[in-house]
Amino acid sequence: MLFFGIAEPLWRLVAFGAAFTLLALFELSHPRLERPELMKALKARRWATNLSILLLSSLLLRVAFPAAATGVALWADARGYGALPALGVPPLLAGLIAFVMLDFAVWLEHVASHKLPILWRIHRVHHADPGVDLTTALRFHPLEILLSMAWKAAVIIALGAPALSVLLFEIVLNAGAMFNHANLRLPQRADSILRRFIVTPDMHRIHHSVERIETDSNYGFNFSIWDRLFSTYVAQPASGDDAIETGLKAYGRKEPTKLVWSLMLPFRRDLG
Repeated sequence: MLFFGIAEPLWRLVAFGAAFTLLALFELSHPRLERPELMKALKARRWATNLSILLLSSLLLRVAFPAAATGVALWADARGYGALPALGVPPLLAGLIAFVMLDFAVWLEHVASHKLPILWRIHRVHHADPGVDLTTALRFHPLEILLSMAWKAAVIIALGAPALSVLLFEIVLNAGAMFNHANLRLPQRADSILRRFIVTPDMHRIHHSVERIETDSNYGFNFSIWDRLFSTYVAQPASGDDAIETGLKAYGRKEPTKLVWSLMLPFRRDLG
C-alpha cells in the first residue's frame, strides 16, 4: 500500500501525458471549430496561460495536500473510516459505489460553483477562456483546485473510498475533462450514442456558451446522467454547434489569454 501511495503521482502523470498527446493530435486532425482563439498566435497564448495555471495549481496542491486524493483514501483506510467499510460492503462493489459517488460529488461541486457568488468569482477563471479546447480543462484557478481537493477529501473519508477506486477516478476525471473540452468533431451518430452515458465535447461546449441559460446547464465531467436526472441537460445550443460563442462577454477575447490577468480575476469587484 505504501508503494501504491508513492507511485500515485507517476501513474497520474503517465495517464495525463498520454491523454493530452492523443487529444491534441485529434484536435489538429478533426477540429470542431476553426476560429482565431483556436488557431496560431492566439491559441499559443491561450495554451501558455492555461498550462501555466495548471503548473501553479499543481505545485500549490502538492504543498497543501502532499498525498493528494489517493493518499487521503489510504489514510482513511488505515483508520477504518467511512460508511462503506462500516457497512461491510465488498471491495469491488465499494470501489464501484465510490467511483459513482465521487462523480456525483464533482457534479454537485460544479453546480455550487455557478450558484454561489463567492465560488463563481473563482470559477469564472475557467469560463473566461474565449476558446474551448483540451487546455481549457486545465484552466482552474489554484484556489478552486484547493477547494475541490478539500471537498473530494471529505467525500473520500465519509465514504471510506478504496484507494484504487480513487486513483482510477482521478485519472478518468482528468482525461474525461480534457476529452469533453476538446475542440473535437465527432461523427453525429457517435456523439449521440456516447452522450447517453458520458459527456461529449459538443455537449459540454454548451456549458461554455456566453448565453447564461446555456452556461447553467450540462455541468457533468464524466457521466451525463446527473444533468438528465436533475433537469440541467441541454441537447443543443440555440445558435447551433458551429456558431456557438464561448467565453464570458464581460471580458472579451484577449484579456483572458493573459496569465496575470487570469490569476487576479477572482479578486476583481465585478462578477462578470
